[in-house]
Amino acid sequence: MFIDHVQITIASGHGGHGHISFRREKYVPNGGPDGGDGGKGGDIVFIADTSINTLLDFRYKKKFAAQAGVKGGASKMSGKNGADLVLKVPVGTLVRYGWETENGEKGMVMADLNVAGERRVLAKGGRGGRGNQHFATPSRQAPKFCEDGRAGKEFKVTLELKLIADAGIIGFPNAGKSTLLSRVTAAKPKIANYQFTTLAPNLGVVRLDYDTDFVLADIPGLIEGASQGVGLGFDFLRHIERTRVLIHMVDAARLEAPEEADDYGLSPVEAVEKINAELGHFNPALLERPQILVANKMDLPVNEGHIEELKAYAEQHNLPLFFISGATGQGMQELMRGVANALAEAPPIADFEPDYEAHFEPERREDFITVEKDPEEEGRFIVEGPGIERMLGYTNLADERGFAFFQRFLREKGIIDKLEELGIQENDTVQLYELEFDYWK
Repeated sequence: MFIDHVQITIASGHGGHGHISFRREKYVPNGGPDGGDGGKGGDIVFIADTSINTLLDFRYKKKFAAQAGVKGGASKMSGKNGADLVLKVPVGTLVRYGWETENGEKGMVMADLNVAGERRVLAKGGRGGRGNQHFATPSRQAPKFCEDGRAGKEFKVTLELKLIADAGIIGFPNAGKSTLLSRVTAAKPKIANYQFTTLAPNLGVVRLDYDTDFVLADIPGLIEGASQGVGLGFDFLRHIERTRVLIHMVDAARLEAPEEADDYGLSPVEAVEKINAELGHFNPALLERPQILVANKMDLPVNEGHIEELKAYAEQHNLPLFFISGATGQGMQELMRGVANALAEAPPIADFEPDYEAHFEPERREDFITVEKDPEEEGRFIVEGPGIERMLGYTNLADERGFAFFQRFLREKGIIDKLEELGIQENDTVQLYELEFDYWK
């Protein structure tokens, strides 16, 4: 089953907590604290793998979590690091932050895995907490607190597979795209005389000479309104974005056809213009790609007026025009040579540059703390920030010395002064995440 678009949730591992313990041996009366550090949480790693050509592995399982770090132990033993979770995806996979909205809005690009073997860490595991051995000082020789491990990162991502092909064959259904691919490559696409025979892109390698070859993609048939979801919709328009040359195929033998088929009854030029309009709606940059016009089914009776019109259109827009027959093989070699020449002059396709870098930001400053009034409740003040969160993580507030240490921290960091500047009064409430304190001078 060809799956090229999935939405999943990824979560890196939590860091292991530090340990509280003291060395106790018969002949070591003052062993001191020896609590070990917690292990680091596992990362979420994406790797582009050439042995995979679909996102089927992500179709049914929707959440992927790395292993958490192990808590530290006594005797200064560190906990084991959590194992990284490696997710293999096909080459050409684009990772976006968040899930697509109902109106089609996409998240920012996190990674473009378009090189075989490329490895990207998209969610780093939480850091392990420090054991109580790190908090011993000359004045605090028996610290009864340690540091909790940092939480991992969890967020939703969208995976889009955009096939990497040098040239892509586009056109209305039944124009003969799959027949062309089967003629010039070893690919065996399904071929039948009905619309939407091709339900997934097919790839094949064209070999002209010992030093000339390129990858050719057969894109499922497009119709008017495809960029808005009509027919097969825009699901396969994404695969055109990585092609350097577009082979625009039309049915030269289209004389008359059933009225119920919307795309029939069009001249070849009208068919080309409608498909190009859909490309422009999906991504205007596609209209700047080199195009080659191909009139297929020349072994059948054709409308000479349509052929002349197509020639005039190609000359007007300076487009190469080839006449072929998928059934007999007429003109195939000339067409492939023309595609190879166009590829030799076509510029490379630019990568999708990551524009979401929040997950790569360095650790926030530990001393960053915010102090503000609660806008919804009078007499309540909120204190937050990494510094406070970290302090609460390793301070034992139930211990008298630990609580005194925490109060000293509040004064040294200027938090008490800031509260007084904001007008705090006795009996007012100070909220520090899940904890609440009454203020007393």
